[in-house]
Amino acid sequence: MGAVVNLDHLLDQQKVWRGRQARTRPQGLQPSGHAALDERLPDGGWPSSSLSEVLMANPGCGELQLLWPTLARLTSAGERVVLVAPPFIPYAPAWQAAGVDLRWLAQVDADSSEALWAAEQCLRSGSCAAVLCWPERADDRALRRLQVAAETGAALAFACRPQQAGRNPSPAALRIAVDLRPAQWRVLKCRGGLPPAAPIARPGRG
Repeated sequence: MGAVVNLDHLLDQQKVWRGRQARTRPQGLQPSGHAALDERLPDGGWPSSSLSEVLMANPGCGELQLLWPTLARLTSAGERVVLVAPPFIPYAPAWQAAGVDLRWLAQVDADSSEALWAAEQCLRSGSCAAVLCWPERADDRALRRLQVAAETGAALAFACRPQQAGRNPSPAALRIAVDLRPAQWRVLKCRGGLPPAAPIARPGRG
């Protein structure tokens, strides 16, 4: 006789899609700070304790505009945010203007061969609310390690990667493409539901 499947358990773990059934927002909500985006995501924001991928046309094309409201909320609450090997030197006045409390922002310098390892260690430490990294190359195994590390440290992990990476499967709970023309966000993958069919207009260039 086959194993009996506990449907309630699967539903609780969001392993069964409920179609158009009304959603209830989960505990530990992590809003992105963009109402139009949060409304389209099954979790009502970033998936908690998980890896999210931000797929860019090129570095600096708008990933910070997408993430700044979340980073401002976290640092304002005294939560630490870590940048691992950012492609550009962070411009402090711009981060402050976005509402980020620089006292809770740290930067880790690492070369390309060590950046993913450094991000993983920060996530696992349990002392970071969010970790951002910009890996030049990341295979499925490396991304899975980031996902597990985010779960272990109960942190938000953001991997900012080239849009070409979107052609390959990923263990990330959420994948968002940042387009320049037109200026929009496209949800390519979201855990717990189907990605919205229509893109989301960005509130401006940044």
